[in-house]
Amino acid sequence: MAAKLVKAKSKKQVITTKKKSTSSTKMSYTYALGRRKTATARVRLYKKSTVPGVDGKHQLVVNGKPAEVYFPGDHMKQTYRNPFVITQTLQNLSASIKVEGSGVNGQLGATVHGLARALAIFNPEFRADLKSAGLLTRDPRARERRKAGKGGKARRSKQSPKR
Repeated sequence: MAAKLVKAKSKKQVITTKKKSTSSTKMSYTYALGRRKTATARVRLYKKSTVPGVDGKHQLVVNGKPAEVYFPGDHMKQTYRNPFVITQTLQNLSASIKVEGSGVNGQLGATVHGLARALAIFNPEFRADLKSAGLLTRDPRARERRKAGKGGKARRSKQSPKR
């Protein structure tokens, strides 16, 4: 570690900087961003069948957990695997996904959108199939903001005082 002395407002501060180790295990990946409601998914698509740097053999890892654990249930499993099934790359590719914001369904939609975008960047021939399946289109539906004078909700009317 290297140390530098910096003078700031008559106080001496020692700032330590860490050098990044350049190792030969650097993996190449395709990056894409997916969004749904207020969720954002950052997707890294790898050419290996398992995600590098994660314990065990998992094809999809979401926030450090296997996708089967993070998105439980058969319907969700079918949904997040859909981009791989359409492009027939289920056994060849893997993905590491960091997703935040919204709820489980919003995060699932953002994950699928990010996976589809990453696959389209990875191989431009996949774009037509993914586009026809509607996976590259961002779903614009989001929560409607509340309006002033509406009694707490976006479209709710205030109760009438007369009966």
